[in-house]
This record gives sequence, C-alpha cells and structure tokens, in this order.
Amino acid sequence: MKRTTVSERALILAPRGRDAAIAVAMLREAGLEAEPCASLPAILAELDRGAAFIIVTEEAILGADLQPLARWLADQEEWSDMPFILLTTRGGGLERNPTAARHLEVLGNVTFLERPFHPTTLVSLARSALRARRRQYDARARLAALHDSETRFRTLFDTMDEGFCVIEFLDSSKGPLTDYIHVQANPAYERHTGIPFVVGQKVQEMVPDEADAWVEFYRKVLLTGEPIRFSRELEATGRHLDLAAFRVEPPERREVAVIFQDVTERKRAEIALRELNESLERRVAAAVSERENALAQLHEAQKLETIGQLTGGVAHDFNNLLTPITGALDLLGRRYADDPRSARLLDGALQSAERAKTLVQRLLGFARRQALETRPVDLAALIGDMRDLITSSIGPAIELVIDAPAGLPAALADPNQLELAILNLCVNARDAMPNGGTLTLALDQADGFVRLSVIDTGIGMDAATLARAVEPFYSTKELGKGTGLGLSMVHGLAAQLGGTFDLQSTPGHGTRADLALPVADAAADATDRRAVTATDESFRALSILLVDDEELVRAGTAEMLRDMGHRVTQASGGGEALARLADDATFDIVVTDYMMPRMDGAALAAHVRERHPALPVLVVTGYAGGDLDIGLPQLAKPFRQADLRAALAQLARQPATT
Repeated sequence: MKRTTVSERALILAPRGRDAAIAVAMLREAGLEAEPCASLPAILAELDRGAAFIIVTEEAILGADLQPLARWLADQEEWSDMPFILLTTRGGGLERNPTAARHLEVLGNVTFLERPFHPTTLVSLARSALRARRRQYDARARLAALHDSETRFRTLFDTMDEGFCVIEFLDSSKGPLTDYIHVQANPAYERHTGIPFVVGQKVQEMVPDEADAWVEFYRKVLLTGEPIRFSRELEATGRHLDLAAFRVEPPERREVAVIFQDVTERKRAEIALRELNESLERRVAAAVSERENALAQLHEAQKLETIGQLTGGVAHDFNNLLTPITGALDLLGRRYADDPRSARLLDGALQSAERAKTLVQRLLGFARRQALETRPVDLAALIGDMRDLITSSIGPAIELVIDAPAGLPAALADPNQLELAILNLCVNARDAMPNGGTLTLALDQADGFVRLSVIDTGIGMDAATLARAVEPFYSTKELGKGTGLGLSMVHGLAAQLGGTFDLQSTPGHGTRADLALPVADAAADATDRRAVTATDESFRALSILLVDDEELVRAGTAEMLRDMGHRVTQASGGGEALARLADDATFDIVVTDYMMPRMDGAALAAHVRERHPALPVLVVTGYAGGDLDIGLPQLAKPFRQADLRAALAQLARQPATT
C-alpha cells in the first residue's frame, strides 16, 4: 500500500472496546491512512502535525471539555474547514438526536453516521471527507500563489517611477456619474502631482474648481471602455501631466486606472520657446487682462453659491445649538404649566427659540437647502386664508387689493414656506410705503407656471440697490429693522421649487416682485391643511439606544425621551453604539445623529441593519441639506418633544425592513 502523508490521514477517537482498532482496519483495507488517538488532547496534538479528517464516536465527546478543540477549530486558517465523521447511536438528525445540535455547533463541518453501519458506508464517507480536504489544500496553494502575486504587484506598485492610481466612480442613481474617489495611489503619485494623502478623497473635494473636467475625461473611459492618452494641467498645483487611463474590468466595478508623469519642466520650456516669438509686453498685458476678467466672472458666478454653502453650515450648527434649548424649554413648560409667571417666561423663551428656528429656515431658504414638503397648492385659497394676517402686518395706512381670477391651476409648492415668502414680500412692500399706499397681490398663469405678483406703490429702488436686493444680509433698512434675508429666502425658495423670482423697480414708482411656481400635476387638496386631526400618539414604553456625539444635544434628547416614559441608553458615537448593541440586544429603537465623526448615522444604520435587521433606526439631523437621501426615517433639528413623540410613534407602527 502506498503510504500517504500525515496531511491525508484520518484521526480516530473511539475509546469503547475495539471500535478504534476496527475502524483503523476498515480504512487501511480501503487504502486510507488512519491513526487511532486515545483522547481529545491526543487528537489536538496530532492535528498540529496534520490530518485530513477526524472520526469520533458520540460517547467520546459526551461530557468532555470541548473548549480546547473548539479553540483549535476557530483558529484554523481561512482555507481550512476540518471535516468530522461523528458515529452516533441514536441517529444523526437533530429531530432524532437532540444532543447532535451541540455537536454540530462545536464541530462545524460534521457528518453524522448512525451505528450499526456497513463498512462500505464508513469508507464512502471517509473518502468523501478526504476529497473535501484535498480541495481545501488546493485552495491553500491558490491563496499562497495569490499572495506571492500580490507581493510582486505591491513591489512594482511602490517602486515604479510613474504616478499610478485607481479611481472608483460613486454610484449616482439619479443622474450621470459626477464624482469619484481615489481607492489606490502609489508613492509616486504625490511626487508627480504635489497632492498628498489622496486615498479615500473625492475629486470634487480635492480640486473643486476643476473636478468636472477630470470627471468628464474618466467617465468616457468608464462608459466606452476605450483607453485614452492626454495631457492636462493640474491647476490646483500648477503641474502639467501626461496621462493614460484605462477601464478596470469588469465595468460593474466602476473603476479606472490612471498612469501619469509630471512634464511641467518640458511644458514650461515649450511655452517659453513659443513666447519668444511673440511680443512680451503684449503677452503680459493680455494675460493680466484675461486673468482679471476671468477672476471677476468667477467671483460673480460663485459668490452666491459660496455664501450659500457657508450659511448652510452655519444653519447646521444653529440647529445643534437650538435642539437642547428647545427640548429643555419644552420640558420645563410642561412642568411649570400651573405657574402663570413661569409659564409666561418659558413661553417667551420658546417663542424666541422659534424665531431663531425661523431665522435658520431663512438661511436655508437662501442656501436652497431647507427640506420642502411640496404638494399641489391653491394659491388663491392660500392668499385668501392669509388676508387677515397680511392686513394686520401692513397696517391700516395701506390698502390691500387681491386679484385672483377663477380657474387657475394648482401650483407645486410647500405651503408653509410659501406663506413665509409671501409675508416677507408684503412686509418689504409695507416698509417701502412709509406714508401709505396700495399693495396688490395678483395671480395669473403663463408657460406652465402660476405667477404671484406682489406690487407696491412705494419709493422703489435704484439700479444699484436692485442688483443687490437678493444678496443675503443686504438691507437698506435701519440697523435692527431687518435681517436682510427676506428677499434672499424667497429667491432660494423659488429656485428650489423649480420656479423663478424676478424683481422690477423704479425710484418713485414702486416695486413689482414676481414669484413663478410650476403648475402641479394634480389638483390641490380641498381639505383645510391647517386642520390638525387629534391622534393618539401613545404607545408602550420603549428601550431606546440614543447616539449623538454632541453631549448637550444627547443629554437634552435623553431627558425628553425619559419624560415620555422610555428607557434610554446613551452612546457618544457609532463604535460605542455597536458595542452596546452587542452587550444588549433588547433595544426597540435606535435614535442616532447623522453628522458624527468616524461613523455617521447612515453608516451606523447599515451596521445595525446587518446585525439586527428588525431593529428600526431614526436619524436625527441638523444637516443643512434638508432631507437626506439615505432611505431612513428622519427627524430634523431643532425639534420639540411632540415632534420626537410623533416620529417614534410613526416608527413604532411601521413594519421592520431589511
């Protein structure tokens, strides 16, 4: 008989009578190498030398300490899954042998064989286990070869003189691919581009002024599969690069590999040689003029967007600051409702907090980042509902005229934000008519839009004032008379709704503000949108895991939840939250902030969904972008206890999703 290596032998643990000797004889007669073992420690010692599979009787492991064996199995290399053949006396199935479940849990890759059995059956199972083990050895060899290949690739990758990177386009289900991230870059990347630490960075964040051009080059490579060679200046560092790019297969990976060299010195020499043939003075003058014009145009084009980004960030911070303030005032208001003086003071404080919230909404309105709840709106009915409010706001010295013809279609808008915009326009018109006048609100339809015109007979604006009227914080009013955000908020709201906002004014002849909103596909709901249906938001007390990196926000939210009768466990970040979930799997809901370091709320929710598919997650956000496109229930900051209660009740009623 040809002797096999120890890695293909069977280890046998059968302490009763001559079972081990008989099993060894059966296997050796079939041409298989077998080694009897007297105990589990002996099995472990032999396993370290090598084995193909293990045959063990049920009585050999009943009542034995299996932890050392379990540790050995858990520490197997990734290619290894040691096969077991377990000889039982009551059948191998879980329904016939309840203790088999414990054996299966410990041994893992186990085949049950009920005694008595025919020798042919044992030999057949043994050969099957040996074949499975040989496949594992083949996998080990392939892994070793792959490791060697990766080592050679990494050596080439790290030592090659050319810059090299692999980029991955970010998935965009709503339109064309507009951004990519660097997933690999060799050390020469920084040497050739002058940009360090690019792995993990998005191109739109690295070089925002020129990102679209780079995206366009590589998007064509990804979509067509055709490699390209081109030269281009990396404007962020002033480097001229010769580049080649090709798609990494398969296309579903959305990856493009790029290899390049810094040819700045060569390019500069070419430019210098060309400029020798031209008039230096004319070239310098033209370059200076062109640069000044370009900078002026760029400044005008980017000014509003830049300020919009700034205000959006400031709004996010304000929302975080307002959340614990509003929550604490809300709780104190309920506690001291029977004390008239305290209730009055707390109500005043809450009103101030609501005014601050409105200011944040105006900032977001300018930045076009507030969350809108659009639906078909009957503008004539909305203005009719606002008549008393507008009349009291403009005062008795101004005549209000409403021109709303019948039959106008509904407009697509957020009625709450639209009311705020209309009131802003009316208040601006009032301030422009200090001696009284006429304020006209007129509706008409043209080219798929419903247009609302707010027309006053006031002092009007000159061309310079009109040009700056929608800039944030620009105001012609006295200090303390306005924030300078009214018109900018209306302008941002119109753009966000897909409409337009236009101002026309002449000094001494009043101002006309036209707000055009797209026509809705459906009719407006005839029910009173202000009617609030009383709903029973009561539900059982919940065990809630609250996650927020801002301690004040987290503490305030926890108090509101406890005041509702819920049990609250707090975590300051995603990592701590996952640890608490591992320790306690009885939570009913996870309430998490979105903007957190290292792991944001969406990433945390993904981990929770993977480990606890039925556990619902509520994302709380002061993010300036409004509703986040993350497919999760959300609650915007700042919120009051009633808002939090409603969000939890809604989430508790929804079926769990995976």
